[in-house]
Amino acid sequence: MLDIVIEARKAAITPGMEVRRILPFRLRRMVGPFIFMDHAGPVAIAPENISSMDVLPHPHIGLSTVSYLFGGQVMHRDSLGVEQIIRPGEVNWMTAGSGIAHSERFEDPSILAGGALEMIQTWVALPEKAEESAPSFNNYKPEELPVFTDKGVWMRLIAGNAFGLKGNVHIHSPLFYLHVVLEKDARFGLPQEHSERGIYIVKGSIEVSGTTYHAGQMLIFSKGVDPILMAKEPTTLMLLGGEPLGERFIWWNFVSSRKERIEQAKADWKEGRIILPPSDNHEYVPLPEDKSRPAGSPSPQALS
Repeated sequence: MLDIVIEARKAAITPGMEVRRILPFRLRRMVGPFIFMDHAGPVAIAPENISSMDVLPHPHIGLSTVSYLFGGQVMHRDSLGVEQIIRPGEVNWMTAGSGIAHSERFEDPSILAGGALEMIQTWVALPEKAEESAPSFNNYKPEELPVFTDKGVWMRLIAGNAFGLKGNVHIHSPLFYLHVVLEKDARFGLPQEHSERGIYIVKGSIEVSGTTYHAGQMLIFSKGVDPILMAKEPTTLMLLGGEPLGERFIWWNFVSSRKERIEQAKADWKEGRIILPPSDNHEYVPLPEDKSRPAGSPSPQALS
């Protein structure tokens, strides 16, 4: 049975960067350990305005951010001193753990040619034993990621395990994350070994049990339900899920199993105890005004 269909909502993370937000959703906060998902692009903006898309230094705790590009490039800088150009097909996995700050800047105007900039960013909540782990950042090249092809099907395993493939990306709990491209009329299924599974339609459309679903929708299925997906046209999908971790609280860019840890993170950022990226420390995103929003509610100002 199809548990729920989530419609992506528009959200602005900077004046020049509007995204489609999929997770969290009021009726479905997480899919396995995945607690956040944004789809940005294809971006249409004048090259002279490219700096308006920059995401200034901002903090995270208790999660891993996963940046995956279909086109363009992004410059990542973080508290560890990492400077990494993120390119299409790579996996950029930053574990915030006890606390990290990073920026994402768009420094090459050529990436806007033909609306080429397009990316997905997800957040993976950490199990309790890893929530206060040391921050880290890893970049994995496309050739390090398993790829499977069949008639009308191309699939890259971004992280975890699925369909007998096992990824090289270091993860903290059982999960899977896949980039799938289907030709028209191609059929595809879902990995059966995971408790919670979601399909996000990046572009194109699929038919499931006689109903057609379109770009911008996420379909979520429970374990034991094994639908057949048929591409109605050339289609790109992101499949994700895994084992649930239990309740998590999210406020702005902070995720934790404990409300009081969210409050501590607020104070740490406000008082400058989370270090800014050494090469990008002249400006930052200030702590948003709380407005009495409960720690368990997603802030509309959440940043990637």
